[in-house]
Amino acid sequence: MQYRNPLLLACLAGIASFLCLARGAESETRRGDTGAPEAWVSIQPAPDLSGWTRVAIPPTNRLGRAQWHTEAGSGVLVCDGDGGHEMLRWDRELRDCVFHVEFRYTPAMGTNRNYNSGIFIRNSADGVIWHQAQLTLDGGYLFGNTLTNGQAARFRLPPLEPRMKPVGEWNTMEVTARGKTLSVWFNGAVTCAWPDCAVPKGYLALEAEGYRIEFRNLKVRE
Repeated sequence: MQYRNPLLLACLAGIASFLCLARGAESETRRGDTGAPEAWVSIQPAPDLSGWTRVAIPPTNRLGRAQWHTEAGSGVLVCDGDGGHEMLRWDRELRDCVFHVEFRYTPAMGTNRNYNSGIFIRNSADGVIWHQAQLTLDGGYLFGNTLTNGQAARFRLPPLEPRMKPVGEWNTMEVTARGKTLSVWFNGAVTCAWPDCAVPKGYLALEAEGYRIEFRNLKVRE
C-alpha cells in the first residue's frame, strides 16, 4: 500500500476542480468561436430586415403589427413581443448546419413572467413543419411538428437540465442539425439530442411569443 499525503491529495483535487470549471467557462463563452473562423457566416439582420421574413404561427393566422427591429449602433435584433405569435425566418434553406444565437429577455412587469421564445431549425417555409429549441425558464429542450411516415406529427423531448440565466443576462445557444440528429447546446452543456428527424433540410427562424427579447451575434456554420 502506497503512502498518500492527505493535504497533497486535497490540493491536487482542488486544482483539478478549478481546471474543470475553467474549461467549462471557456466552452460557454467561446462556443461560437470554435472551428475555422471562416466557416461561420454572420446573419445578424440589417436595419431593413432584408433576407428575413415574418411568418404567422400558425400560418393560417394574420400577422400582427411589425414587432422586430435592429437597434441603431449595437445592431442588436429586438422583438418587442407585442405583435402576436410569429417567427422571423431567415430566407435560405439549409441542410446540416449549426445555428449560433445569443439572447436575453427584458424583465417583464406584473405577474405574467413565463418568458417564452424559441429557436427554430429545419422548418418548412410556411412554418407548418417546425423544430424548436425552447427558450422558457426550464428550456433547452426540443419539440415541434415534424414528419413521421410522411405525415405531420408532434414530438417533444423532456428537458434534461434548466440552464437559463437570470432574466436580463445574455444566454448562448447553438442548435445543430447533422443527418437525422438535432441537438441543443445551451450555456455550456448539451441539453437535448433527438436522433429521429426525417426532414433533411429547412429554414432557421426566431420566435415571437409575447415577451420582449433581444438577439445578437446570430451566425451559422454549414
